[in-house]
Parts: sequence; structure tokens; C-alpha cells
Amino acid sequence: MSDRAFTERAGTTGVPGRVGVIGGGRMGAGIAHAFVLAGAHVVIVERDADAAGAASTRLSDSLRRSVERGATGRTVDELVRGIDTAADAAALAGCGLVVEAVPEDRALKTDALARAEAVLAPDAALATNTSSISIDELATALARPERFVGLHFFNPVPASQLVEVVTGTATGAGLVEDARAWVDALGKTAIVVRDSPGFASSRLGVALGLEAIRMLEDGVASAADIDAAMELGYRHPVGPLRTTDLVGLDVRLGIAEELHRELGDRFAPPDLLRRLVADGHLGRKSGRGFYEWSEHGD
Repeated sequence: MSDRAFTERAGTTGVPGRVGVIGGGRMGAGIAHAFVLAGAHVVIVERDADAAGAASTRLSDSLRRSVERGATGRTVDELVRGIDTAADAAALAGCGLVVEAVPEDRALKTDALARAEAVLAPDAALATNTSSISIDELATALARPERFVGLHFFNPVPASQLVEVVTGTATGAGLVEDARAWVDALGKTAIVVRDSPGFASSRLGVALGLEAIRMLEDGVASAADIDAAMELGYRHPVGPLRTTDLVGLDVRLGIAEELHRELGDRFAPPDLLRRLVADGHLGRKSGRGFYEWSEHGD
């Protein structure tokens, strides 16, 4: 879909004119990319000036690729003018929506969310991109939990079609409807999920991924053949082991550990997954996981 179509939909269903993203890594930059194309002015807040500069470069490169693919009628310069970066949460003041996208760590997330809420207007919305941490648990750090919701995007954000809207006990019904409208304006599909361990996607995806890792560990078949079983037999576009490489083995391990604590031994991480993460083999981003990856991710 072109950014003109994105903008038309945003004008109808509405995205906030100013959107904040806390964290400018792969996920944060992807979320910012989606909102920039939808017509929002995006503010990325990082931990320091160097990280903010790196986030700006990452997002600019991503937007440039969209221009080169013909996915937008605007120029790179026009798109980049819709981006600000900062190293202070105060820059989020005036945002109608802030999406937290820091690493999957409770302490980091609660701190980032509390700092953002402190500078936002009372009617502004605050969201977390967590893939497994309880929305209700994160909401305990907030003064306005009714204005807090989960927006679980998927990697790579620009190409992914799904966003989980995760509702906490205190999440206001109006905010849920707003969140669905924002996702629609991004040209994506929203599913609404009650706060529960792993929500819908992580719980199902990790269950399949862990069993695939156990099969590889037991020598049932090669990684490529295990993936082919799901791709050709069940029409999955990408097999569970390649998906784990794309998500990041460290990310999958963290989610599995969270689900293991909450749901029991069926989510216990396999030893092979722990060994690969300990050895720094994290998948595509490190160049090796269950597959070898070039510097271009091929």
C-alpha cells in the first residue's frame, strides 16, 4: 500500500499527529517507520545521544528502502522531516500516543513507561510493545492505567500485517477502539487479546518453535527439513526455526523463560537454545543461529 493510501486511511480512522517511540532498535525503528508512513510526526527517545543518532540513521535507511521500492510517493527528505530523536523523555510531551519498545525486561519497561507518563497529557495514550510481559503488571507503575494498552508489533514491522492489541484489567474500552483504529490506519490487522501469558501469538509461536528446537536437538531431522515440513505441509510462510532466527534466539529464550514461569514445564527452554544464546549465536542479527546468515541477512 502506498503512503498516500496510508495517509488517506489515517485521515479517516485517525492516527495521532505526534507519536513517540521509546527505543530505536530494530523494533522501535520499525514502529516509527509505520507511523511516519501513516502521516504522523514521530519522536524517538533513546538512552543517550549516540543511541539516538544510531536510531535516526536506522530509520532513515529503512525509509530510503521504502522510497526505492516505490512504496511511497514522498522523498526521503520529506519523510525524514517527520522524525525527531532525543535522549530525554521530556521530548515526548505533546504526543498523543507513546509506544514503549525497549528490550523485554520488566525493570526497563516499567521505568520507561513511568518516565513517559510523567510528561504526557492526561488524555494521551501509552502502549507497550511487549511480547510476553503482563500488561497488568506493567500498569502497576502507572498513575493512569486506563490509558495504557499493549500494542504488540511483529518483526519486521513494515512488512508484517498483524498487531496484537492487548487489554489489561484497567484498559479503557475507548482506548481499545482507538488502538484498533490506529492499527487500521497503519494498513495492518488488529486482533484483541486479553492480558495472559504470551498473549495469543507468542504463546502459539513459541510452543511450535520450542518443539522444533527439541526435534533438532534429538536428531529427528535437519533444520531445513523441519522447516520444510511446516512450510510445505501446513503452508506456513516461514518455518519455526528460521522464524526463531529472524526474531532472535535471545528474544525467543526470554519469552520462553517467561512462559515457563507462568505456564509450566511445557515451555521449558531446550538446552540447545540456551547453548546457542550463550555462545552468541542469536540468529540473523549475529550472522548465525539455526542457519548461517550473510551481513545482508540472506
